[in-house]
Amino acid sequence: MTRPASDSWTLPWLGLGLSSNLSASDMPHPYRLLDAAPGLFDFVEYSAPISLEEARAQATLFPEMWRRRADVPVLFHPVHLNLWGPELEPASALAELDAHARAVGSPWVGNDVGWWHAGGQPFPGYLYVTPPFNEAGLRDCAAHALHIQAALSVPLVVENPAVLATRGDMHALDFMAKLHARTGLPLLLDLGHLLSHQLSAGLPLRAGLDGFPLEHVVEIHLAGGVVTRRGPRTFYVDDHTQPVREELFELLAEIIPRCARLRAVTFEGDGHPPEVALTSLRRLRALVPKESKESRPAIPYPVSREPVPTLTKESHPWALFDAGHGVTPATEDVDPEGTRADRDFRLAVVAEQLDREWPLTRLLLAATPEGLEAFTRSREYRALFDGLGRSLSHAFASWARKRVMTATSGQGQDGVAAALSLEMMLPHAFLQAPLAPAPGQVALAEDVRLGSFPADLTELVFATRALRRHLTGRAWACGAMEVSGLEALAQVAARPGPGPWRFAIRRKGPGFEVVTLPPTVADGLWGLADGPRPVEDLPVWLLEEGQARGLLRRA
Repeated sequence: MTRPASDSWTLPWLGLGLSSNLSASDMPHPYRLLDAAPGLFDFVEYSAPISLEEARAQATLFPEMWRRRADVPVLFHPVHLNLWGPELEPASALAELDAHARAVGSPWVGNDVGWWHAGGQPFPGYLYVTPPFNEAGLRDCAAHALHIQAALSVPLVVENPAVLATRGDMHALDFMAKLHARTGLPLLLDLGHLLSHQLSAGLPLRAGLDGFPLEHVVEIHLAGGVVTRRGPRTFYVDDHTQPVREELFELLAEIIPRCARLRAVTFEGDGHPPEVALTSLRRLRALVPKESKESRPAIPYPVSREPVPTLTKESHPWALFDAGHGVTPATEDVDPEGTRADRDFRLAVVAEQLDREWPLTRLLLAATPEGLEAFTRSREYRALFDGLGRSLSHAFASWARKRVMTATSGQGQDGVAAALSLEMMLPHAFLQAPLAPAPGQVALAEDVRLGSFPADLTELVFATRALRRHLTGRAWACGAMEVSGLEALAQVAARPGPGPWRFAIRRKGPGFEVVTLPPTVADGLWGLADGPRPVEDLPVWLLEEGQARGLLRRA
């Protein structure tokens, strides 16, 4: 157990911060933004694996963060840390967390109060399961929080979670106030998460704030989200890629002066283009002016010395997990409409992640809510969380293979099997790095490979993209997805052309894209499959076509 020698932690003033997942490909790039507009914000709050070594290996911006941390302080927001759930974090993970926070100089570690992962596997999209706001949920959250704090040499700051389904007899702010009272831990107030609870419960935005201990709030989060209406109910879906709602800017301006121990305000602008993030940060800069260490000295915060209670497991985490993934009917829940909203959001995130690697197979086997639920109810999906290190992609592949093998022969089944086989082979094309072209040579682009398949699925690749575009456009107009249009895919899948079929494969983030080509272009590019060629070996028309499509590079 590590604790500061004194009876208080020292919390420095950080000011205005921008969140980041520390990926060089993500927007906005925090350090480029700061270089372009010095003084725009003061620190970076980042999410990364708990292990420092894993963060170094996986986060492509980690070297720059590490190099600049003396001038641009950082806060570690791990989002892989259970503050509720059936099991406490292992001591080894907490030792890594403490080492990570101390190495980067993070003055505290903040995390949403929720169940983030099981068996070491985060839930898709890091959509944690929110605890019930009742006495059982409170006891177990306190047990988790104090267990984590006992292993940390910096304070754990607990954040109010996002809410879609309303469970328990406590208001979200009352729940967090009681969690603070039982643990002595400082608070992180997320305004979007607060709005999510107020809308789900049918309450005004400021309900419950008068009795909330704002004097123990050391950090505030502000992020984007979408308000949706389902019948008489209204829900706020936490989505950082969306714009910040005006009422949250207004609430922030009101709350800042009331938070006597406030040390940081963080804009969670994940996914915002730099010019959009710039607009929000300039507005926030007016609310959180840049100040010197002399004008904002560090303050003491009492060290929590509460004993770690026993985890009761009376709040039934797996039952709420099952409700959110369609395993149990929403009608059995205390808030069926909220549970359906939560389930729909989770299914949408699962679909989005699967479409990165399985755009054909997912649309053929799990295009509808019922199809997605068939996957999330399956043994393959549940086995993700048994600690054996599987991935969502592997679970889907296993489930899809079983569906194809057990399905009765019918229209499109051979095409579904072909689409699955095609998408299973795509990653293998990137096992070896291509040779770079020498002067006077041309080669495939660095993120491009060539593929060959025994059946021609050109029409199926085109049909899936065309149908997505068509159905999405109609959904905007009529307010519902016309899933009957998916019948066309079954017809196309049933008529693959004769092979061999040649095509290009482009890496897109964590997934892959099949690039269909006219046969003359595909055959011409095939000469580059074994490596670079002299420029003069390729006809001018092929060079122009390949470069226009982003498939070729020259030295």
